[in-house]
Amino acid sequence: MSIPVGLMVGGSVTSWFVVTLAATPTMMAETLLGMIGPLLVSVVSWELAQRTYRRRPERLTGLMVTAFAGKMVFFGAYVAVALLGLSLRPIPFVVSFTAYFIGLHVTEALCLRRLFVEVARR
Repeated sequence: MSIPVGLMVGGSVTSWFVVTLAATPTMMAETLLGMIGPLLVSVVSWELAQRTYRRRPERLTGLMVTAFAGKMVFFGAYVAVALLGLSLRPIPFVVSFTAYFIGLHVTEALCLRRLFVEVARR
């Protein structure tokens, strides 16, 4: 497991645990499912981007464009299934989903920046 993946998973699980201690026990499912989708996508996206950049940097932009389209479809379906199919309460789910979505994408962007600098120094 790479350091960025460890940070994403560790930070997400730790923050979810803290939130569940502070919130009501009935919100555990909504906050957990609000975390899992963005976390899964960020981990897979990071691993693909890192591997692609190290092997064939010229292909990273194409990969990221394709990943963006895939993420739009996945997240649309994920939110629909969570809210309509699983009948989760919308406010805790949407707050959790939004917070993890933004936080994990910022983390991924910072890790990409670090990867670019690291490779450029070689």
